[in-house]
Amino acid sequence: MRGWIIPIGGKLLAPSILDRFVALSGGAAARIAIIPTASSEPDMGAFYERVFQRHGVTQAKALNFERRSDCDDRDWLEWLGGATGVFITGGNQLKLSTTLGGTPVGHVLRERHAAGMHIAGTSAGAAYLSEHMIAYGAEGSSPRAGMVTMCAGLGLTNRVIIDQHFRQRDRLGRLLTALAYNPFAFGLGVDEDTAAFIGPDDTIDVMGTGSITIIDPTNVSFSSIAEAEPGEAITLLGATLHLLAAGASFNLRTRLAVATASTTSPHDALNAALGDSLVTAE
Repeated sequence: MRGWIIPIGGKLLAPSILDRFVALSGGAAARIAIIPTASSEPDMGAFYERVFQRHGVTQAKALNFERRSDCDDRDWLEWLGGATGVFITGGNQLKLSTTLGGTPVGHVLRERHAAGMHIAGTSAGAAYLSEHMIAYGAEGSSPRAGMVTMCAGLGLTNRVIIDQHFRQRDRLGRLLTALAYNPFAFGLGVDEDTAAFIGPDDTIDVMGTGSITIIDPTNVSFSSIAEAEPGEAITLLGATLHLLAAGASFNLRTRLAVATASTTSPHDALNAALGDSLVTAE
């Protein structure tokens, strides 16, 4: 059974998100590999080592894959292969795809994830998780031809195209444009301080202080993307949009969205699902 896929929208503040990731990865026995490749900050890996130590993880190690040649380091590959969870930091997602793509690191990540290892990414790290990745694009709520540039991501799933800092940076238009190019996938826009936990059964549930935006193109009856000139607005008929706050869920197989039950808080439901392994942050 494959591991969880956990895109986080950036600017992570809610401790419960990392608490859950750590719990899924084994709690105090978790072995967390941190990949800070996307960041231009030299101490980003060390920063997240300290973050995970505060969340009770004694084995958290930054693997600083700065160049493609680093991705052949046998010691780092061995450590990565033994990890129970991987955390990919923010920065520039093109650094991730151009540094890790086609290397042993990418192979190990996909192979171990298929065997049950959980992989989380924040900001650029979130965008990189899917097969089809938004490399960059313009802001704005209206989709336009040429508004977004796509490239290959890590490839953990082809069911979603992920965009981060979603409402804070007005990225609805570029995600809609990406779906006009790729109408077989769902759009997954993740707000800051918010996470979409995608389970092995392809059910997404939401944690954090913001929300996620699901765009379902299944019933699109018309798209003008093939005829549109660069910069021209796109007509897209039949797309369905869901806004899901903490506790809500969406199943990628059945396309069913479920709101939070009014009698149960999302945190209570999460504790019931994970049991005593989830650490509640003060």
